[in-house]
Amino acid sequence: MAQLDERNDDRPGAGDDTFPDYDGALAARLDEIDEAAAEQRANALRAGLEDYDLDDEDIQLLDQIEIGADGYTYAPALPVLAIVGRPNVGKSALVNRILGRREAVVQDVPGVTRDRVAYKAEWNAKRFTLVDTGGWEPDAKGINASVAAQAEVAVDLADAVLFVVDATVGATATDEHVVKMLRGTDKPVIVVANKADDERRELDVYELWNLGLGEPHPVSALHGRGVADLLDLIIKTLPDISAVAKQEIGGPRRVAILGRPNVGKSSLLNKAAGEERVVVNELSGTTRDPVDEQVEIGGKVWRFVDTAGIRKRVHLQQGADFYASLRTTAALEKAEVAVVILDVTEQISTQDLRIIDLVLESGRALVIAYNKWDLLDDDRRRYLEREIEQDLAHVTWAPRVNISARTGRHLEKLVPALETALESWDTRIPTGKVNAFIAELTQEHPHPVRSGKQPRILFGTQVSSRPPTFVLFTTGFLDPQYRRFITRRLREVWGFDGTPITVNMRVRERRKRT
Repeated sequence: MAQLDERNDDRPGAGDDTFPDYDGALAARLDEIDEAAAEQRANALRAGLEDYDLDDEDIQLLDQIEIGADGYTYAPALPVLAIVGRPNVGKSALVNRILGRREAVVQDVPGVTRDRVAYKAEWNAKRFTLVDTGGWEPDAKGINASVAAQAEVAVDLADAVLFVVDATVGATATDEHVVKMLRGTDKPVIVVANKADDERRELDVYELWNLGLGEPHPVSALHGRGVADLLDLIIKTLPDISAVAKQEIGGPRRVAILGRPNVGKSSLLNKAAGEERVVVNELSGTTRDPVDEQVEIGGKVWRFVDTAGIRKRVHLQQGADFYASLRTTAALEKAEVAVVILDVTEQISTQDLRIIDLVLESGRALVIAYNKWDLLDDDRRRYLEREIEQDLAHVTWAPRVNISARTGRHLEKLVPALETALESWDTRIPTGKVNAFIAELTQEHPHPVRSGKQPRILFGTQVSSRPPTFVLFTTGFLDPQYRRFITRRLREVWGFDGTPITVNMRVRERRKRT
């Protein structure tokens, strides 16, 4: 059975000119549609999916959709379990054993996993998010710091932690480095002694009581020994609904200030706070750790996070820069909206584009602030507009603010930009309206015929907000340019200024008659 879950973005590509520009007629027709009739039609389309082969995940998703008065659905956030430990103790092998399939790359070389990767796992009908972490850094001198930094980020964003130790080696100095951080957290920690392949190894495991993190649990990720008992304990430890994955409602909205070093992030925070809260120096990279600051702009209170500047690729960085990049990523994941600061006196760089892509991948709302506007001359202005048109064409939907962090000029314009982005980020479209939109769109501009077949969209729904995420059940693969066309029309009808949109496609075949 064919299936595809694919994120769609707004990047221009070949073939986009196939579909005409928007003239506003679609939005006008949607306004005239009776909501009750649209709701009834959506229910009928959903019922029609029973004629197609659906997997368990499809059924669970559809069961969460409540097409009622508002047409919204609110799925609970799955609890998050992070696996931490030094390199080559078998974290990824344990991930594969828990998942029941080979997802994480496993190799008998330390440091294969460099980034944190999340997977969906299930045990005894309870689903949770499993996060595999890396800790390897090419520079062996900084390995202890980098392992602890990765573990700290993972722990900060998890409901519970598996701390994996090699039972054949016992606790090492590097393990102790991670233990110091774990002792200071309020998250439940389960000590896992991996590579306990036989009873003799299990006897050695109990020396790990000395770590001070509770009872060690012997397992063999390679052979599966003890993993079922470990999963039973994990299910008892994890909450039913995540306390960290869900977004906080109420209180100041969280704003992450991002940008490459020395573009004016700390100056912006100081000007917004009205005093020198963060060290500002011409030397790039002054800020190492994120600095949370509650400030008032435009009569509203915001929580700003001034993050360390992102330099080059994280896994190539060393020492304090490596740690700063990890903390920046953690700050972004906690935030609701990111303000990416660009220095208008310099050419838009690949680092700037990578930071913007980092925000898009995280699914956070986006505002682009062009700093040092007071230093911009006419010649540079012409080049800047050309760079924006060429390099930032995929984020034309992001609100743009021209500011001077040093003087505070136009700082108040950040507020409406942030409010617009967050409002779009929170937006939910009722399922009835989504399907009415699809019906009008496909009737006017059907998918092109490919190899004698024309894919149809059977049903569509917005499964979540923050960011707006849509799922389309289809009879065949939709061309990339057609998916971009759908995303573009979604923006043109409902705005979504300042937020990325995710459109997942699920190709399902008609069930064979028996």
